[in-house]
Amino acid sequence: MSRGKSTPLYLIAFLLFLGGTGYLCYSGFSENSIYFLNVSEARAASPDKLANVRLFGTVAADGVEKHASGPGIVFRLEDKDNAAQAILVRYTGAVPDTFRPGAEVIVEGGIGPDGQFAAKILMTKCPSKYQKENRKS
Repeated sequence: MSRGKSTPLYLIAFLLFLGGTGYLCYSGFSENSIYFLNVSEARAASPDKLANVRLFGTVAADGVEKHASGPGIVFRLEDKDNAAQAILVRYTGAVPDTFRPGAEVIVEGGIGPDGQFAAKILMTKCPSKYQKENRKS
């Protein structure tokens, strides 16, 4: 077979490869995508958009209650820039040591039928004492 006759075959194989790779990338990213919102954005969104999201905000000073029957916590998550905007979060699991009122946190989960945010993951932002200090030389 001469080289000129095999060029269309290689071109078709290459296009099929690109199409398959593109489809796999698209389907992988779309299934694992999670919205990352602040509290104000979440309160403005429709409930169907909040089925699987990450929220970030600040733990409110009031309303922090530990679960009586095991590990977990219920608290109000306030918007970092607008404390009037808040969402009630229910988390079952080990609570990080750095969790406290005023701490910045990220929660991952979704809005339940009761209107509370059911968090599967709770992460606290590291306090500034763990950041490198600016030292003068």
